[in-house]
Amino acid sequence: MRNLLDLIERVAAFDSTVLITGETGVGKEMIGNVIHSSSSRRHGPFIKINCAAIPENLLEAEFFGYEPGSFTGALRQGKEGIFEAANQGSVFLDEIGDLPFSLQGKLLRVLQEKEVMRIGGTKPRKVDVRVIAATNRDLGEMVARQKFRADLFYRLNVIPVYVPPLRERKEDIPVLIDYFMDYFQRKFGVKKYCSPDVYKILEEYDWPGNVRELRNMVERLFVMTKPGESITAETIRKGGFLIKKSSFAQGQYTVVREVGPLKEVIKEVEEQLIQLSLKKYSTLREAAEALGIDPSTLWRKRKRATKGKR
Repeated sequence: MRNLLDLIERVAAFDSTVLITGETGVGKEMIGNVIHSSSSRRHGPFIKINCAAIPENLLEAEFFGYEPGSFTGALRQGKEGIFEAANQGSVFLDEIGDLPFSLQGKLLRVLQEKEVMRIGGTKPRKVDVRVIAATNRDLGEMVARQKFRADLFYRLNVIPVYVPPLRERKEDIPVLIDYFMDYFQRKFGVKKYCSPDVYKILEEYDWPGNVRELRNMVERLFVMTKPGESITAETIRKGGFLIKKSSFAQGQYTVVREVGPLKEVIKEVEEQLIQLSLKKYSTLREAAEALGIDPSTLWRKRKRATKGKR
């Protein structure tokens, strides 16, 4: 983590575009937020948008805004897009690898010309924003397959920041546990502590869901203990959580609830399958076909799961 923090500190000092890469759940948005908060733009807005969570026909309006009466259903006064709203701040573009090809050229113009054209507009509007993008995909490989514009990739990849999966930086786990414990103490207004055996158990797990999964586990353990009690290995056992190897996800690890509501277990497995399919396939449609569901159904399930983990 020390090397990553040093890199973030150096990156924050300049106004260059940043591309953060890494597996789902490694904390890319958190790092983007730290870069913004440590930069000269920290007093400006930090606006986040997930390029995969919004249908293509709505994404252009979210990005660039629109003029009054530019289409049926448009607000009478028009609407500013995220780049105007984030003026003198930063825009965090999550899942940039899912940005429709039709919008990639328009985003490139924002990066090159520092201006946006609203839908229905006739004059460009100047914007002063820093763009921080993130993806769990290999954009270089997508460029080779002509799924992503090469010129946009080079504009985004000025400062590349790779975030390793949690299984490759086990030394960070105790630090993250303490961070999340402190967060939940402030959130719930209750003091609780972890015994040393909890750190040991959680360090032995490979965390396929990365930092997001660790955060969820710490929250579960926090809620399961009474005020004033310490979280111990017994807390994990009593909760019915077993951490074990599985053939699922090609030898990765998964959390299995030994005793618990079937509905909750199925939901956890479904979320993991959705994550795996989205990693494996380059488009939402391909992932949906592999799972045997409609793309719209997959989009809704993914949106629901993402919303529930914020």
